Amino acid sequence: VRQISYTNVPDTTSGFRAFSREAALSLNVVSEFTYTLETLIQAGKKNIPISNVSVQTNEKTRDSRLFSSTWNYVLKSIGTIIRIYTMYRPLRIFSYVGGLIFLVGVGIGSRFLYFYMVGDGAGHVQSLILAAVLLIVGFQFVMIGLVADIIAANRRLIEDALYRIRKMEIGEYRGGSGVQ
Repeated sequence: VRQISYTNVPDTTSGFRAFSREAALSLNVVSEFTYTLETLIQAGKKNIPISNVSVQTNEKTRDSRLFSSTWNYVLKSIGTIIRIYTMYRPLRIFSYVGGLIFLVGVGIGSRFLYFYMVGDGAGHVQSLILAAVLLIVGFQFVMIGLVADIIAANRRLIEDALYRIRKMEIGEYRGGSGVQ
């Protein structure tokens, strides 16, 4: 989480969270599982200052109502991290996945070409079909990444508008550059 969020918080998943008014106005929680990882990643991406204060823990008095086991929590957290990171870096994620699929297609296509050049291509038509499918799917992933990147730009504009609306609702927005 530290690498994805560009923050240095030692315990990212537990603890009490306190937000300044500015941070609370800037953060938008969309995850239905936990806000802790999402707000930390957003704060890092939006350059919101973060600090950590260590506190003592209480004894466990009951089982968690959020998850049934540690593995359940880890799997749900990984899903949340991937989703939030994809919201902020969609082109990177889709390009990596699409590029990997495309490279596998190139490799399988090269294998077919090798067998075709040595005169044994007739028995390897399945490789040609699989290569074509992988090349198309890889290219589509990159195209989806471009569309997702445009959508992410629109999301940032909407978040800025939402921030300004929230500021107006509490009577602090003065217009212009957003200076208070």
